[in-house]
Amino acid sequence: MKDQNIHSSDLQLSVKSNTTDSRGIQAVLKYTGFRKLWIGQIFSQLADKFYIILMVYMIAQYWVSITPESNETLAGVAAAIRMNFETRAQRITLLATGIYIANTVPAMFLGTIAGIGADIWPKRRIMVTSNGLRALLVLLTPLCLLPGPTWLSLSWGYWALLIMTFLESSLTQFFAPAEQAAIPLLVPNDHLLAANSLYQATSMGATIVGFALGDPILRLLKNTFLLLGIEGGEFLLLPLCYGIAAIVLSTVSLQEHTNHLIHKNVFKEIGEGLNVLKEKPSVRGAIVHLVVLYSLLAALYVLAISLASSIKGLGPTNFGLLLAMCGLGISLGAIFLAQIGHLFTRRKLTSAGLGSIAFSLILLGQFKGSLLMTLLLCGGLGIGAALVAIPAQTTLQQDTPLNQRGKVFGLQNNLINIALSLPLVLAGALVGSFGVVPVLWLLASFALVATLLERPWKRC
Repeated sequence: MKDQNIHSSDLQLSVKSNTTDSRGIQAVLKYTGFRKLWIGQIFSQLADKFYIILMVYMIAQYWVSITPESNETLAGVAAAIRMNFETRAQRITLLATGIYIANTVPAMFLGTIAGIGADIWPKRRIMVTSNGLRALLVLLTPLCLLPGPTWLSLSWGYWALLIMTFLESSLTQFFAPAEQAAIPLLVPNDHLLAANSLYQATSMGATIVGFALGDPILRLLKNTFLLLGIEGGEFLLLPLCYGIAAIVLSTVSLQEHTNHLIHKNVFKEIGEGLNVLKEKPSVRGAIVHLVVLYSLLAALYVLAISLASSIKGLGPTNFGLLLAMCGLGISLGAIFLAQIGHLFTRRKLTSAGLGSIAFSLILLGQFKGSLLMTLLLCGGLGIGAALVAIPAQTTLQQDTPLNQRGKVFGLQNNLINIALSLPLVLAGALVGSFGVVPVLWLLASFALVATLLERPWKRC
């Protein structure tokens, strides 16, 4: 009865919203189910960022005493990837790279399989279970500090953290497509653009807050509990965030039809998802836009270090400031789309976004060395990214058949994570060979071609 009341009130709200043509963030937050999903997303996103911070924190506290002389194997690994191993910061970076790899591998290979699960099992159950299991998993973190055997001069605890990170990331892959597929079940089609805009804005906000405040929050918890005579207070943050996400998501009411034929061939399921891309040009185009966008953003992560190095008073270690400005731009673009994005066609929004990215990349090369202009252009690039990503995600949700959404969103996650990984290698090699400015122009040309392929002059 409670679920029926929720859906009835949301349906009345939908009719009223359509009548008054009210749009924007305030309108979409009036949907009870979506509001709960959004709150659960915030805590889950924060926990994901805090997780990486905690791993680096533990490495810095317990496993950086190794030196090139004491560990020739790791020194050889560092040399193979052209990474210095002499200073404490460099040793932290090398060990943290292992965490990043363990976190990335499931994202590259499990997305489509996890998406099939979102079509087979109830989405709320997947979201609650994935967050609940992650909460239980991270409760085991302090056990990694217990004394035990070593391998390659590193405690067993570090290797246990790699396994834990792999499992945590695997659970995240199941959460992501179920969450994306749940949004159109909670929000009417004419509010999906605002809903995705809000999601994108809060996702970037969680990234900025998580990475900026993660370390101070961990230290505050540690010191607070030490005053009470309790050690390990820093390890409570992650299970708390994941636990809150699971509790909030358990109250979301979804009306969905799931396919319980779990004996179906996995490859057949993947084929059905690929057929959607073949038969639906709009879905195929949206995924292409996202792959192009994330390839450009991944390359920017590498270029940001070189750009920061050229700015007097900033330096390479402060490249995060440039990425934060890009994130701020994405948030501002998302808020703009949430409020008045429905007044423009998606083709025009996408063209404007790709054009803004191309324009910003060209000018970044021209104003290299100027802190103010670099920050402004990074912000402009972020706004352009929002104009591409949010309409594309909305198109995927609207045009993908209901019983295929999980597969398509899982495939989307696979392709995006590959798009994020390959440019990291290619951009670094190109910058080393040709310099940062030619690479910026190359990326700008890539974005410009994508803009022209959209044919923004065409009516649609």
